Amino acid sequence: MSETLTFLLAGTAGFLLGIFFFGGLWWTVRKGVLSPRPALWFLGSALLRMGVAIVGFYFVGGEQWQRWLGCIIGFVAARFIVLRLTRPLIEHHSASTKEAHHAP
Repeated sequence: MSETLTFLLAGTAGFLLGIFFFGGLWWTVRKGVLSPRPALWFLGSALLRMGVAIVGFYFVGGEQWQRWLGCIIGFVAARFIVLRLTRPLIEHHSASTKEAHHAP
């Protein structure tokens, strides 16, 4: 298998690991805040997400630094994608609203 294809496959695996990790973090925060036992949610989620990510990196990366690099790049790219998809919509304030805060 060519090095480029190996790098791309490792990047894809890292991307999927990142989607799982950061998507799971977003989901945990939404569920954990409303839970009567948030510590259990956050601790359990952190252990599961980190365990899956570490084991995934170990199997994907192996002993080749190129695969590790591809995996890390994919993981970080997934962070930006999840961040972009889960960002709340920001309400735009009109100019009249801003002017109302000024002293006479």
